[in-house]
Amino acid sequence: MLPDEIHDYYTRFPEESRLASGPSRLEFERTKDVLRRLLPAPPARVIDVGGAAGAYSFWLAGKGYEVHLVDASARLVEEARNRSSESGRPIASIELGDARRLQQEDGSADAVLVMGPLYHLTEAHDRLGALREAARVLRPGGAIVVAAISRYASALDGMARGLSTDPAFAAMRDRDLRDGQHRNPTDKIDYFTTAYFHRPEDLASELESAGVLDVAVLGVEGPAWLLSDFDARWDDATQRRDLLAVARALEREPSIVGASAHLLGLGRKR
Repeated sequence: MLPDEIHDYYTRFPEESRLASGPSRLEFERTKDVLRRLLPAPPARVIDVGGAAGAYSFWLAGKGYEVHLVDASARLVEEARNRSSESGRPIASIELGDARRLQQEDGSADAVLVMGPLYHLTEAHDRLGALREAARVLRPGGAIVVAAISRYASALDGMARGLSTDPAFAAMRDRDLRDGQHRNPTDKIDYFTTAYFHRPEDLASELESAGVLDVAVLGVEGPAWLLSDFDARWDDATQRRDLLAVARALEREPSIVGASAHLLGLGRKR
């Protein structure tokens, strides 16, 4: 189901541990913060599409939600199954699947998370297909949360890490800024893999085209993910609270949203 280069990336890259280190810890905590505010109370039924090895699925299951995980990576699905078998609060179901063709029945979920598929659906019609599938399996009034990567992530990351002296990176960044089509012609895994990077307004438009109501697009991290001393600040409890508070305060500020590495599109089914 995945193109070869994307399949190879998730075979090599330890996605199952990504959210436990570096600025990704801010992404994880901020996403949980948004989910706490948006999701119905447990034991609501949640479908985690693109749930990888289950970072959000296990967190939600631990709170009493009935969680069903779907992912396109066979390796990550197997990892989720292994972890679930050893968990005191297992995930209700785990399956290999395609965000554009979900197996769940119409109106069967109280909430749907689409936490990765839009990264790698590089054609607009495929992204719309995935969003329409998410809406199809939602009950009326159900909540949808969709993750995207910011159009400006490479440009900001390149400046923060001094990557722009690499001509391959500079060319990749320039294409990202031009049309959002991210391609990595190198073997450097930290340059990511084939993807599409959204502008905030484009993510909102795609959700609205899929029939989602009350659409909002939030910035997840704010500018804090770019701090050179991020780890030291995060490890200090007072500064960590400040990073989280500032990111939340800026999450809807139009002039700042795109400075986050990740975006969250929110809405509800008609």
